[in-house]
Amino acid sequence: METILLIHGPNLNNLGKRDPTQYGSKTLADIESLVSAEAQKMGFTLKPFQSNHEGALIDFLQQESGSARGIIINPGALTHYSYALHDALVDTQRPVVEVHLSDIASREEWRRNSVISPACIAQISGKKDAGYIEALALLSTHAKK
Repeated sequence: METILLIHGPNLNNLGKRDPTQYGSKTLADIESLVSAEAQKMGFTLKPFQSNHEGALIDFLQQESGSARGIIINPGALTHYSYALHDALVDTQRPVVEVHLSDIASREEWRRNSVISPACIAQISGKKDAGYIEALALLSTHAKK
């Protein structure tokens, strides 16, 4: 089976404890289990990774993207300023879908800009954990092209 990387950035390890109106009530483990089960149904293996450190996310991409079919990433606050993460995503030469649990377009002004989205085939925002399933479907469709 082909592999999809599921990457979570800073503070997403605290899902389930964070504001449920913005992020939902599921934990990171809940989301990873849900996405893994859906990925299997679509014929993919999921490889999840979370870090609060930008460099660790980049290292993971550099080490693992060569064997991946696609990438789903929720970069957290790195969305708004990490050109290094953007460049690492471009360098993978893999299709990437950016996912946000909350609707970043309706939040604080600084959250509305993504420096990551130009490296992605799509951005999904505000759909809580359902956004990850939508991202899988997009990558599955992209893989069939």
